[in-house]
Amino acid sequence: MDYFGLQKTTLIDFPGILAATIFIPGCNLRCPYCHNPELVTKIRPDTLITYNELISFLNKRKNIVGGVCLSGGEPVLYKGLAGLIDTIHSLGMKVKIDTNGTLPDKLDFQAMDYIAMDIKTIPGKYHLLGNHIPGAAGKINESISRIISSGIPHEFRTTIAPGIVEREDIKEICSLIKGADSYVLSQFRPLHTLDPGYEQMSPTSWEMLKELKEIVEKANIPCKIRYVGKSQQAP
Repeated sequence: MDYFGLQKTTLIDFPGILAATIFIPGCNLRCPYCHNPELVTKIRPDTLITYNELISFLNKRKNIVGGVCLSGGEPVLYKGLAGLIDTIHSLGMKVKIDTNGTLPDKLDFQAMDYIAMDIKTIPGKYHLLGNHIPGAAGKINESISRIISSGIPHEFRTTIAPGIVEREDIKEICSLIKGADSYVLSQFRPLHTLDPGYEQMSPTSWEMLKELKEIVEKANIPCKIRYVGKSQQAP
């Protein structure tokens, strides 16, 4: 039986739309700073719900919630994804996909209303992410190119994780995403990580995020900061 995590309401996961976020277990990466380790390792916590419970919830909220964000884990690994998207669309809701971009052949743009791709670091450093992905650099570059040329509203995102992302990496990433709709720089937080060692590290400072934002803007790419800190708002 399929199980899912559910955030019933979000104002930040689907730009401009009151949405619900569905978390789909399973991932082909093992990012040490991942904040959803249960979903990555497919351990089923008691907080997950069944497919039927999920659809029942969405049906009840279809006149309130305008969209659904499909996140993970890595949602494109889910064999029932196409059917789930069709069901969501049949309820009159838009669909946003969060993906890590390592599976470009599974990106069905006709099924998406919005797409967000996490660029974990520069393509040459994906070996730091736990699992070996054959041809990772080429797959990341292909996904970036396909997303930008798709005509679908989109954003790219990078969590500024210690030892994974450096200042110079942001410059290289900017060179890869020329023409992107938006680039989101997310604060790393040492909270409930896949690798417990990351829980001992310092969070990304506001000063560093601001400095990196300036690098992105100099590359003429619209940039936002997701700084959680003690609240959802930047200082």
